[in-house]
Amino acid sequence: MHPANAFREQLAFGNALLVHCCNLCCPGTQGEKAPFHFSGNFRAIEKEVGLEIIFILLLFVMPGLPLADSSHKPDCVILLHGLARTENSMQELERAVEDAGYVAVNLGYPSRDASVEELAEDVIPRSLRQCDAADTQQVHFITHSLGGILVRYYLMHHRPANLGRVVMLSPPNQGSEAADKLKEVKFYELFNGPAGQQLVTGPGGLPEKLGPVDYPVGIITGNRHAFFDIWLADMFPGENDGKVSVERAKVEGMSDFLVVPYAHPFIMDADEVIAQSLHFLRNGSFQRVEADAQ
Repeated sequence: MHPANAFREQLAFGNALLVHCCNLCCPGTQGEKAPFHFSGNFRAIEKEVGLEIIFILLLFVMPGLPLADSSHKPDCVILLHGLARTENSMQELERAVEDAGYVAVNLGYPSRDASVEELAEDVIPRSLRQCDAADTQQVHFITHSLGGILVRYYLMHHRPANLGRVVMLSPPNQGSEAADKLKEVKFYELFNGPAGQQLVTGPGGLPEKLGPVDYPVGIITGNRHAFFDIWLADMFPGENDGKVSVERAKVEGMSDFLVVPYAHPFIMDADEVIAQSLHFLRNGSFQRVEADAQ
């Protein structure tokens, strides 16, 4: 049973006990003059628990019960996949987010067919409308790769009043050296489209133009590369995940940063990464083991 439903049942039972005891103690308030109206089977309650237990509940339990929170609504988590991927790549995260009690919105977008600006102005408003339709409270984001750049661009121009926290997985927040070296290669241009051309480093790339973040952002990036990315890994001067270097995943203003031993294409499926993403949404920081904190 969902905790909110269990709480409502508990509160209704407590209210029934209160009304019952009021009627027992003040017979003159029965019927239409009663200060409460409740149609429960009070005789059955009395028979089941006894008057002594009822008064104990009144004395010790009822004062500690908060008011009913029937207005409680879940938060929404928007998932955004990376370049040349689809929403299917975020399905493990989607299931975990829903199991954690959030409303998950996982929409696809044509990442190879348009610029970052066009993609962001399309998929993020569509996702926000789904959050609104689900009657949610705060809106969080979990992104992979290019998805993080879409969120940075969108939030720089449109800040939802109910924005929560953002988790970015392997984002090219300062561009990618691989994009620098491949941008003139026809195959790269055809395969990755306009958005891929915008991921170069330095002033010519879009990421550097987006500036620092001023909302809660947690970044998780990998320092392993997939076997099919070995030729790309050699393009980076330091640790990398085969697509983005560890250093260039960082962004000024971020709240927390975590390096994990996973490759770029699969980081979003790792149990550790999923757990850390949810921890950041709840707490605004990643969970540190003792050795990691030292």
